[in-house]
Amino acid sequence: MIDRTQLEALYDCDVIDRKGERIGSVKQVWLDDVDGAPTWAEVHTGLFGLKESFVPIQQARVSAGAITVPVDKELVKEAPKIDVDGQQMTDDQQQELYRHYGMIPSAKTGEHDRLPKHGRRDDDSMSVTRSEERMDVGTREVESGRVRLVKHVVTEQRNVTVPVSHEEVRVVREPVEGQAAGSFEDEEASVTLHREEPVVQKRAEAVERVRLEKENVTEQRQVSGEVRKERVDVERDDDSRR
Repeated sequence: MIDRTQLEALYDCDVIDRKGERIGSVKQVWLDDVDGAPTWAEVHTGLFGLKESFVPIQQARVSAGAITVPVDKELVKEAPKIDVDGQQMTDDQQQELYRHYGMIPSAKTGEHDRLPKHGRRDDDSMSVTRSEERMDVGTREVESGRVRLVKHVVTEQRNVTVPVSHEEVRVVREPVEGQAAGSFEDEEASVTLHREEPVVQKRAEAVERVRLEKENVTEQRQVSGEVRKERVDVERDDDSRR
């Protein structure tokens, strides 16, 4: 648990949820009216720290410059918006927060929580709290375009050389000896010639598979923004005669 001696260390401290995710940074601390124990922390959340959410810190612990709270980051994002008039919460506002976080207020925290000036009770010390804006830069995924595979049918001319053969006839004369002469009459003899012709047949076959693959490419981008910070000056009112 956090006690009053740790108050100064809470301002601008990172708030971590129970899963180890960063929620935001502390800008205000609200104390219990009865015993002065830290009860709620007003945390700046969101990408640029523009949203304010109330986070219960009754059971939180401080270590390594950060506050770890026993709630989830998503629950804090969905917390009801509380507009505090002045420096004191109403009972209804507290009950709304207790219901959201599923907490049961104890007798000590049933009173209003008050934010004493500069996070401490009235005493002899004089101080101011200086604040600065921080830039929380993150990334979000957006659609940058679409890539499609489109298959078209195209026709191209192919020239292929094919060897073909054909039969030709030649006259062969051979002398005949010892054979009786034939009768003198018309006679003919014939042979059938053959030749090869090119024949084209087409068949379809799969030759390759084309597919799209995505890969992540990381590049460095510069993000610019303006942040405000407070400056503390010391002013002294002196007696003009001194």
